[in-house]
Amino acid sequence: MPPSPGQSRSELLKGTLDMLILQTLTLQPQHGYAIAQHIERLSNDVLSVEQGSLYPALERLQKKGWVTSKWGESPTGRKARYYTITASGRRQLGREISSFDRMLVAIRAVMKRA
Repeated sequence: MPPSPGQSRSELLKGTLDMLILQTLTLQPQHGYAIAQHIERLSNDVLSVEQGSLYPALERLQKKGWVTSKWGESPTGRKARYYTITASGRRQLGREISSFDRMLVAIRAVMKRA
């Protein structure tokens, strides 16, 4: 469901894109466009993943050894690079989720209303 009138798509918080990509890749290897679609769909189109952020993030994750990639064919018959999370990437995802959970608790504490 797209955002209702008056709402807009939100930019991702700094540091969350890597975590969302890694989480998405725990399901199955996917190409970049499918990763972005998955994140947008599960967030009810609140989170927007722009190509200018997605592909540099995928390259960064690959350089760190958290994802690997290989060329394949997309469902539309086009050549596409498919990304797969590595064991190291799964461990990193666990660390990022723990850190993110701590951050959410801290933010909720600050935003607590009487």
